[in-house]
Amino acid sequence: MKTEKITIEGMSCNHCKEAVEGALNKVTGVKKAEVNLRDNSVTVSFDENNVSVATLKDTIEEQGYDVV
Repeated sequence: MKTEKITIEGMSCNHCKEAVEGALNKVTGVKKAEVNLRDNSVTVSFDENNVSVATLKDTIEEQGYDVV
């Protein structure tokens, strides 16, 4: 299991938090995604044999947010 912290621009409320967490938690191989609105980031625990960091970033961008 690997943990990655990804910085995101454009999140400002609980709706943003739920959108990002919900999308990431549906990705095969993701164990847990937790957004921190205070520092505009998400910490994702995932199985790197099943999903790549690039896929995680693409999933975030598909929700309308920018990965820094």
